[in-house]
Amino acid sequence: MGRPKATIDWRGERLADRAARVLQVVCAPVLEIGPGYSRLRTVDEDEPGAGPLAALQAGFRALDDADAGERAAVLLACDLPFVDVETVRLLADWPGDGTVVPVADGHPQVLCARYGADARAAVPRLLADGRRSLRALVDAVEPVLLGEDDWLPAGGRRTFVDLDTPADLDQWSAHE
Repeated sequence: MGRPKATIDWRGERLADRAARVLQVVCAPVLEIGPGYSRLRTVDEDEPGAGPLAALQAGFRALDDADAGERAAVLLACDLPFVDVETVRLLADWPGDGTVVPVADGHPQVLCARYGADARAAVPRLLADGRRSLRALVDAVEPVLLGEDDWLPAGGRRTFVDLDTPADLDQWSAHE
């Protein structure tokens, strides 16, 4: 993108602020893992740039410090501008305390998922093995995989469109 995605203006709101707003309707506490693009409390990774698995571990530790530990954590990447409150609520309120991952077009949506006690236990082992991806985490636990019948009524067909390139931004900015 040529700049941090979090700073991109999306329909009058920076992507970081939009993600924070959506999460805050459903979740508490809400944290930003990274440099602080939103107004949320920020949490630094032990090793910045070590990958999304290390970022999730930093988030789990911060939740422990906030006496919110042992609860599941909903993760939402800021470059998913169509994820809405209803989708986050679906993930947060899914029965049980395990990991819940929506699947769209056959792909687990690891950047908009709920990571539960099973994930919390698996992350340190995966990091010690040199793993960095959330996909490795999903493979290591037995998540509830939400099919389109589960999440589509909450969010709609565009829910998991991500903005990875300037062309994506141009294409999806034009859609209402």
